[in-house]
Amino acid sequence: MTARIELDALDKTLIRRLQEDGRASYTDLGKEVGLSAPAVRARVQRLTERGLLQFAAVTDPLKLGLPVMALLGVKVDNGVQEIIDALERIDRVIYLVATAGSFDLFVEVVCRTMDELSTLINDGVRTIPGVREVESFPYFGIHVHRFTWDIPD
Repeated sequence: MTARIELDALDKTLIRRLQEDGRASYTDLGKEVGLSAPAVRARVQRLTERGLLQFAAVTDPLKLGLPVMALLGVKVDNGVQEIIDALERIDRVIYLVATAGSFDLFVEVVCRTMDELSTLINDGVRTIPGVREVESFPYFGIHVHRFTWDIPD
């Protein structure tokens, strides 16, 4: 289990602002919280080094020519870690979680065409040793995709 990172009120304010605008300048952030730009930079760097913050450019798969998106529910017989390792090596896999319930893994994928999705499932995922079953849930639309959520006290 990952150790919880304690945050003070300033950390929480900075995180909330960075969730809204990850490109906000340290100077602007400092004005909002009453710190100098170097002090804000040091706090953000500390939070990043501790693994709490991560900065990334988020792309739109549709604009990249990847209009086919799906969630794959995967049931396995054994070798879960080996299956996870194999799935991580598939370029079209963008999200992968181990879970409990009727599926052992959920795999989110993006593809150019339905044919590519079919090939990925049938010639890729289903051929991994230990995979028992794959069920696909193609997306007809994404209605909520959040990168902001409240920070618990």
